[in-house]
Amino acid sequence: MDKVLFLVSAFLLVWGLRLQSDPASASKGNKYASVGMLIAIISAIIMPIENSYDNYSWILIPIVFSASIGYIIAKKIEMTSMPQMVSIFNGLGGLSAVLLSFTEINKWLNNTELYPQFVIVVLLVSLFIGSVAFTGSLLAFAKLDGYKWSEKLTLPFQHIINLILLASIIVLSFLFIDNSADTNYLYILIAISLLYGVFFVAPIGGADMPVVISLLNSFTGITAALTGVIFDNKVMLLGGILVGAAGTILTVLMCQAMNRSLPKVLVGGFSSSGSSSKSSEQGDIKEITDSDFAVQLFYSQRSLSSPVMD
Repeated sequence: MDKVLFLVSAFLLVWGLRLQSDPASASKGNKYASVGMLIAIISAIIMPIENSYDNYSWILIPIVFSASIGYIIAKKIEMTSMPQMVSIFNGLGGLSAVLLSFTEINKWLNNTELYPQFVIVVLLVSLFIGSVAFTGSLLAFAKLDGYKWSEKLTLPFQHIINLILLASIIVLSFLFIDNSADTNYLYILIAISLLYGVFFVAPIGGADMPVVISLLNSFTGITAALTGVIFDNKVMLLGGILVGAAGTILTVLMCQAMNRSLPKVLVGGFSSSGSSSKSSEQGDIKEITDSDFAVQLFYSQRSLSSPVMD
């Protein structure tokens, strides 16, 4: 039964994503994908798990409660505030990956024979990416919503600090795997990962937020795919791959349309809103499509119209 539900859910997710590529059928595609996700949730609930408990009330009550909140927010939110809502929802997806990874790692600490070392590496990667997506999305929300404090988080030598934090995360991961009895490595790893998410988004100006949101969305998709590998949930794996791939492709296309390079995205190398340089002002003029222009206008906070004199 669960295999049939998986096939139906996978088809609806893929077909819904296909329909969303066309503005005329995007609404219908969103509905198909939503139904596919609902079927995926149902299949995950009814899937038999060894040594499981009768805890459906603990599962269904939070689902109904959170779905109701999400529906109310989505109905009340204005279209001009849609990017902020996407950032918040994406951040919550990253937080769920952090909590799942942390829970499974704690189970492994109580019984080191529960998972092989490879699975722990995957869990640590999921925990790191989820942490970056969570705090990065929250800061992106603050920047989009115009919070003044969000523009003052940049530090001197920001990129060097980011590289140091990234290297520290890698070292702490190896130390934790080699010394699993010392949970301090894990807690420090989580704290630095959350901090890295803030510093990753901090140098980025408000005009570049669409690319950041798309990139963070792909991060959340990657964490979902990794979680699907851990729990052997094919729907979660497929959905994560679709979200991660779509977010990555959209990031690349946005970078090309905005004359940005992807390596600069990965190191947080956008031009900040409060600074400019000669190198950032140089670039080739590119012709963009109507849809690209509409997306940039939708996410922009200010626009300038310049008349052309013949």
